[in-house]
Amino acid sequence: MTNDYLESVKKQFQYYKILGDKTFAQLTEEALFWQYNENSNSIAMIVNHLSGNMCSRFTDFLTTDGEKEWRNRDTEFEAQRITTKEEVIRRWEQGWDCLFNAINPLKDADLDKIIYIRNQGHTVTEAINRQLAHYPYHIGQIVMLGKMLTQNDWQSLSIPRGKSQAYNDDKFAKPQQKAHFTDEVLNPRKD
Repeated sequence: MTNDYLESVKKQFQYYKILGDKTFAQLTEEALFWQYNENSNSIAMIVNHLSGNMCSRFTDFLTTDGEKEWRNRDTEFEAQRITTKEEVIRRWEQGWDCLFNAINPLKDADLDKIIYIRNQGHTVTEAINRQLAHYPYHIGQIVMLGKMLTQNDWQSLSIPRGKSQAYNDDKFAKPQQKAHFTDEVLNPRKD
């Protein structure tokens, strides 16, 4: 495996962070705390969980178990742990900062190292892949809740309905090239 893996993973995490960022930008403070029922999670609760998981998994990533003694996962899902939009964004950024501070310095030689999550050994690659499946699962929940809560005011985060053919026509009008699917989201053209 080469550094392409690490660069791809970083871009994919950045992409999913942007989906959350763009969702939060469309939501009122009240929407962040809406729950369908008492057994469902609000966006604020999901963010609190993601941040708790990221901070636990990626603090001292290569040297300590990913389930830190100071983490209390159950409280991440308690209503009213976070009470303002500002706090939601702060927790969101805290988690992502922890993740990127851990993965940005990684080298190819680190990928086969064994780390532990709840005392189960994972290669660094496996641990990253585990989180790369976990975080988009929850970010998809955030986006879906955002779409429901904004109703007809939702601004699409991908190809808007009815625009697929125009999008494909544009892509196929250009020469083939190697590119990561996130490149145009992470580095939009300024035409």
